[in-house]
Order: sequence, then structure tokens, then C-alpha cells
Amino acid sequence: MKYQIMIGILFTLLAKRKVSAGELAKKYECSVRSIYRYVEELIVAGIPVDIARGAGGGIYISDAYKLPKGFMTKEEYGRTVNALQAMLSESGDPVLKSALEKVSAQLKSERKEGGVSGNILVDSGTWGDERKFSEKLSLVEEATSECEAIEIDYTARTGERTRRVVLPHLLIYKQRIWYLYAFCRLRGEFRTFKVGRMRSIVKTGEKFERLPFEKESIPLSFWRDGENDVDARFEIAPETLPFAEEWLGIENVREEGGKFYADVTLPDDESLIGTILSVGAGLTVLAPASLRERVRSEAEKLLAGYRD
Repeated sequence: MKYQIMIGILFTLLAKRKVSAGELAKKYECSVRSIYRYVEELIVAGIPVDIARGAGGGIYISDAYKLPKGFMTKEEYGRTVNALQAMLSESGDPVLKSALEKVSAQLKSERKEGGVSGNILVDSGTWGDERKFSEKLSLVEEATSECEAIEIDYTARTGERTRRVVLPHLLIYKQRIWYLYAFCRLRGEFRTFKVGRMRSIVKTGEKFERLPFEKESIPLSFWRDGENDVDARFEIAPETLPFAEEWLGIENVREEGGKFYADVTLPDDESLIGTILSVGAGLTVLAPASLRERVRSEAEKLLAGYRD
């Protein structure tokens, strides 16, 4: 019974995207406390469910979430679709209709062979993420194109986590990172958000009129979420040159006396040290001394983890 309720909760969230614990408790004839326990187990299982307590809160699941490939066999999908169609013909419940559309879309998606339409394919996800980031990015692009407000669960670099409604106006791709330029109702002004920091995204169904803004006025040199910038100088080994030219910009790399150097301003965020270390000995920080020391310290920690 426990797992039947958990599956029921999951399909209810896939259909409605937001529901109260009380509503679920009434539907499945159990306590609110039990509902929260089942939801916690869904979270542990890797399903992006969020809980917002208090007035206006509820249990959410991101619109970017889809059932994992192979969640059910083709026969199980077929039986589920048939059952939902039969129930829908009897009740006309809009929630069942939404669930039927999502399950049918999932089945069609899994039947598709590999391949792409169009001339460009951008997959910004990390290896092994099962296209979760790409699906999130696609959802943000769709909301931007259709002028639909979205509610995001956003974590800033400082660790502050907020839920806010934003009006998406423009997607920006810079230094291998996707940003969303949107009007934030929580702050009452345009803000730039990293798509990768959006824990969940829920389409509100609310359409909006685009607010006037000049693309030329967007600060493309931004390091958002309180991030600082750092003026860095690197020495680059020849074997590392292709990576350095791509990451730092080919126009910033110069040759002096048979050696390669780059002077560039970079966002001093949580990924900077890791990126430098990922290149290995082929990239040396010459300045500033503070950045050089941080890289050295992190390298020593890394080395310590591999000592017997």
C-alpha cells in the first residue's frame, strides 16, 4: 500500500505540479504526517520534489522533470494509458486528462530513435545527467518564447534558497554557462539567474506582456549572486593551448619568447579553482598571489586524498 500511495503522489504531482499535503492526505486516506514521509522517500529516490511550508506553500515537482527512461515497460505504459482513458471517459477529470497527456508523451518519447531535427544541437548537460539539464533549459526557453511566468526554486551562491516568480525575457549563454535574464517579482527588478542554480521550475500558466529593455544595456560582464571578478595571469603549456584559447578566449592568449601567456578577467566563483586544476600542470597561475595560493592549497588537499 505504501508504494501504491507513493506512485499515486508522483502521478498527481506530474499532473498538477503543485498540491497541498492536506489534499493528498484526504485523497489517499492517511495522515498529513504520512504524506510528508512518503514525499521524503520520493526525494531520497532522486525525484526533484520540493516542500514549501506556510501560507501559499505546498508540495511541488519541477515542470522540467520527466519519468526516467525505462520507468515502465512499453506494455505497462500501454495498460496505464488505457486505464487513464477509461477513467477519463467516466469522470472528465482535468487532472486525469493532464496525466494521460504526460504519460502518452513519455511513451512517444521513448519510442523515438536517436537523432535530431534542425541544424544545431546544444546539449549543455553534464555527462551522465540523462539530459536533465537540457530538459530544464528547454523549459526555460519555452517559457521565454511564450511569455509565460515561471516559479523557480533558486539557490544563490551564498547558499540562500528562495522561491520566486520571474518573467523570463532572454536566455544568455556565456563562458559555457546558461543564464536567464528575467524580471523578478520578489526583488521588483530585472535580475540575471544561472539556469544551473534553479532546483525546480514550475510554469504558472500566467501570460505576461514583455517589459521594455535594451539588450545593449544588459551587463554582459556580470558575475551574479554576489560573485567577484579576478584579474588573472596564466602561463600556458603548448599542449594546453587549445583548451586555454577556448576557455580564456583566443584573443587573450599571446606568445612571448616561445612561451604562451594570458591576462584575463574571470568570475571568481565556485568553479574557478576546479577548472584551473582540471587542466593539470599545463596551466600555471602567475598572478594574483592570492589565487595562486588558493590553487596550491586545493591541490595539496587533492593530493592528500590519494596518499596511502
